Amino acid sequence: MFDRLVAFSLRNRVLTLFLAFALMAFGGLSVSRLPVDVLPNLNRPVVTILTESPGLAPPEVETLVTRPIETSMSGVPGVERVRSVSGIGLSIVYVEFGWKEDVYRARQQVAERLTLVREQIPPAVVPQMGPVTSIMGEIMLVAIPYGRASPMQAREIADFQIRPRLLAIPGVAQVIPIGGEVRQYRVSPDLAAMNAVGVKLKDMEDALRAFGTNTGGGFVDQYEREFLIRNVARTTRIEDLQQLVVASNANGPVRLSQIAKVDFAAAFRRGDAGYDGQPAVVIAIQKQPDAATVAVTDEVEKALKEITATLPNGLRADRVQFRQANFIQTSIGTLERALIEAGIVVSIVLFVFLLNWRTTAISLVALPVSILITAVVFEAFGLSINTMTLGGLAIAIGELVDDAVVGVENVYRRLRENALDAEPKPALAVIAHATGEVRSGIIYATAIIILVFLPLFFLGGVEGRLFQPLGVAYVISILASLVTSITLTPVLCYYLLPKLAATRGEAAESGLVRRLKNGNSRLLGWGFRHAKGILIAGGIATAIAVLGAANLPKAFLPTFNEGSFVVSLAFQPGISLEQSSKLGSTAEKLLLQIPDVASVSRRTGRAELDEHAEGVHSSEIDVALKPDTANREIVARAIRERLAILPGSVTVGAPIGHRIDHLLSGVTAQIVVKIFAEDLDALRTTAETLQGRIAKAPGIVDLRVERQVRVPQLDLNIDYDRAASYGVAPAAIAEAVETLSNGKIVSTIVDGLKRYDVVLRLPDQERSTTGLADLLIETPQGPVPLRNLADVKETEGPNQILREDGRRRIVLSANAAPGANLGDIIAVINGEVAKLKLPDGGFVRVEGQFQAQQEATLTIGGLSLISFAMIFALLFTRYRSVRLALIIMAGVPMALVGSVLALWLFGLPLSVASLIGFVTLTGIAARNGILKVSHYINLVLHEGETWGDAMIVRGTLERLTPVLMTALGAGLALTPLLIGADEPGKEILHPVAVTIFGGLLSATLLDALVTPILFRLYGRKPLDRLVADARATGSTEAF
Repeated sequence: MFDRLVAFSLRNRVLTLFLAFALMAFGGLSVSRLPVDVLPNLNRPVVTILTESPGLAPPEVETLVTRPIETSMSGVPGVERVRSVSGIGLSIVYVEFGWKEDVYRARQQVAERLTLVREQIPPAVVPQMGPVTSIMGEIMLVAIPYGRASPMQAREIADFQIRPRLLAIPGVAQVIPIGGEVRQYRVSPDLAAMNAVGVKLKDMEDALRAFGTNTGGGFVDQYEREFLIRNVARTTRIEDLQQLVVASNANGPVRLSQIAKVDFAAAFRRGDAGYDGQPAVVIAIQKQPDAATVAVTDEVEKALKEITATLPNGLRADRVQFRQANFIQTSIGTLERALIEAGIVVSIVLFVFLLNWRTTAISLVALPVSILITAVVFEAFGLSINTMTLGGLAIAIGELVDDAVVGVENVYRRLRENALDAEPKPALAVIAHATGEVRSGIIYATAIIILVFLPLFFLGGVEGRLFQPLGVAYVISILASLVTSITLTPVLCYYLLPKLAATRGEAAESGLVRRLKNGNSRLLGWGFRHAKGILIAGGIATAIAVLGAANLPKAFLPTFNEGSFVVSLAFQPGISLEQSSKLGSTAEKLLLQIPDVASVSRRTGRAELDEHAEGVHSSEIDVALKPDTANREIVARAIRERLAILPGSVTVGAPIGHRIDHLLSGVTAQIVVKIFAEDLDALRTTAETLQGRIAKAPGIVDLRVERQVRVPQLDLNIDYDRAASYGVAPAAIAEAVETLSNGKIVSTIVDGLKRYDVVLRLPDQERSTTGLADLLIETPQGPVPLRNLADVKETEGPNQILREDGRRRIVLSANAAPGANLGDIIAVINGEVAKLKLPDGGFVRVEGQFQAQQEATLTIGGLSLISFAMIFALLFTRYRSVRLALIIMAGVPMALVGSVLALWLFGLPLSVASLIGFVTLTGIAARNGILKVSHYINLVLHEGETWGDAMIVRGTLERLTPVLMTALGAGLALTPLLIGADEPGKEILHPVAVTIFGGLLSATLLDALVTPILFRLYGRKPLDRLVADARATGSTEAF
């Protein structure tokens, strides 16, 4: 088939060139249309169920709301994990599905279950599903510092101007403002005054519920026209609300202002925000999963610029604290530059060896053609341009010219030989024959590369989603280069090489190539004399490399250099929002003292629409660094030192790493120890015990126990006997206290696009222990103080209750310091966990990055064995010899030696990224062996050579140029990824490049000696059998 393809291309040369140019043009168009993002799609199907339960304490939220929802979700097909948080007045349930599930189908299944569960939860409680958003979280954080302006005005701008405008932008999933104050119409009843005029609380509620609403009056026909009747009672004036008639008595109408204080007031807050140490409203903007981050960000910025132009003096909406598109554009720019630099390096290598521009140009054509064909395939399959797909191309770029180089070098050599013949053959026949000679080796080498990448496509979880696009880009581009080498390359050879070969003859080799061949010839002579010693030394080096790999530090993924940090600051639960916000503001000012910090924004507690149940004791601080920040580790250490004076625990992370950690374990930390039991106090004690035992483990930082503690509570225990003596039902007492203390939304006032709640609630000064005890409750016998009906006492209760898969749990979390061995830390933790005395029915799980790294290592290791078996079968099918297959595969352990040494020299851990490097290297190392062994066979079979050292030396030297060119091209093309490891976009690819570069170096150097020695010792019998079989069947096919 491939011979026919070569023949077709050479017969239809103009058509071949036209198709190549058309594909390149279409590829260029595809590149301009492909979406651009920071990473591949990591969105695991997760459905978030938010249930507001105003006023309920965490135990009631857990019992009445969370458990029924959890139970109903556990049986949904495809569900892998159900997590929940029961906080103060809030239940959040996270339903996590398998990676292969469709998120919209998952939401449909959850919605069906929610309709059934509503009968089991309180009637006023309505569970809602959160919107479908990207796992990468906020693409932007925008701060509106309001300084001396009204916090209500700033929040209204965020809620009623900015939020609706941004939500209308295609690709925006959610806009969440936090900070400022939400304006309400507050009605604070004076219970004594109400009693004096005989007005009951229900009368006030009924009057308020009907306030400010318009009604219709139908139609009327008059004057030969139809008139629509509107009953306009809507008003936004506070004075109108104050003059509202609530009831009438003998003295006339009773107005609301006579029996209540009516004014504007701030809604009850569970969150606050700041920017650079000043109060602010911070707006988090989240995108939809498949939306292009850069395009959405550009549209958001245009809208913010237009909105800012219309805002009152002193308020701006264009202070962008975090912009994910910056990291994307920097990363993509870095990798695009790396691709260009790699292309230049490959060009230089080829020219140095080939020493003429025509052969170099023909070989280099494979680069743009392969890359642009890959872009066409990307668009067809809905892939994006991201750091991983560009990384796959960057790693492959040195190999994209390999097939063309091998073909061009052989064609050029055969054309030179043909030019010296007495009766030269036609150039077309020579080119077709020369291409056919190396065609088998090229195809089998490409097949092996595809086989070694198979384990990558079976990786699960985050690591699979990350690295599979890299594998796709690599494999597609390599296949495109194969097709190019047997179609376009022969055609270009026909147009550019025959005349050149005829004029140069045998003198065409460069001085460098001649010197390398002389050196290799002498090396082979020495090697043949010391064959056994060399093989023993190689075996020892391989064994040392395997042991070295096993003892390398372990890690999951490198840290991303995003130009920002996310600092989690947690104070003691029970702290007030005001005090927590003051401490958070102090933290902002401390961070601004660090020279490398550009700006800081803070979000304390939880925003009204947020899907995270953070208590008011918790703050998340986004720290933007200056562009010229040299060392992120120094800045992270400075952050920890500055914030150490505050009375709370500090965790320093990065936005992407923060979200990947949360995706892995549900907790934003690298190391997560989950302790399960039903007794919350015992859980806390156990976690603190374990914390004390592992605190001094080498390399562990940011160690903290989840803040599930007891906080102050005010319990109102209704006495049924006393309530009965006053003729009042306990439920009526509870309802009255709920309305007056927690507040009740009784109406909504609409002002254009703005909507304000009318809330009935006691004044804040009366919502104290004493004030509530003196609260007057309506009974058939008249108003009675609450203390006569219930016991009012101060106690303690849990601030929140976290559950996972139906069990209560607490988390001990930590991060690994830069350069620390994650495996050693986990070993210490596992040792201490084994000694831990657990509560009744308790158990422990250690999760996080290490678990993902272990699973990925096992998957890659296990499937690599299968992949090697398939490679062996492929080689055996081709060469029909176990010995020859093993000789070719001997390049793999030779590559391992250099890879492990390179990782050790660069101080890199054994991570999923370096494992991908090993996988890539296997295919490259096998390619060299295939080229040499196939050429040995062809020399005997087609060129009259006989078995002996001379034949092996000739075959090795004739293959030296393509082997060195492809190896150096592939290796040196990685130089841009080897330099500047911390540059955005290179973080994951640097370990891959180091592994491949080190392995290529050792494999190429050792292969120059070891493969000929192995063939000399073990290759004669299989060679004789292949030659005999070919001659018996009359086959002229090249190996």
